[in-house]
Amino acid sequence: MGCLTFWCPCITFGRIAEIVDKGSSSCGVSGTLYTLLMCFTGFHWIYSCTYRSKLKAQYAIPENCCGDCCTHICCECCALCQEYRELGQRGYNVALGWHGNMERQNTGMAMPPQVPGGMMR
Repeated sequence: MGCLTFWCPCITFGRIAEIVDKGSSSCGVSGTLYTLLMCFTGFHWIYSCTYRSKLKAQYAIPENCCGDCCTHICCECCALCQEYRELGQRGYNVALGWHGNMERQNTGMAMPPQVPGGMMR
């Protein structure tokens, strides 16, 4: 995950965004928008930071706006890896996307138990 995120953060971000948005946005669209923001403005971290906030709100993880933004500004790759890992601990196979996870859940494959807390560092 770390190498993919280092070389292609748009893929990691797109996967995270698709799960956080519960399939209403695709990995490809979110990843493309992330790439365009990164290439033309350099403010891609604002976009990814909003998804960190959404993720934390969905799972009632205490938010630290300043700390979260600083994490994305200083080490975007670390922030994305942390969010990817958090979704994995919540029972998602992030690489499958939203619809793949729903199919997996509907076919009776066990989802790992929910993990309280998370992303506290």
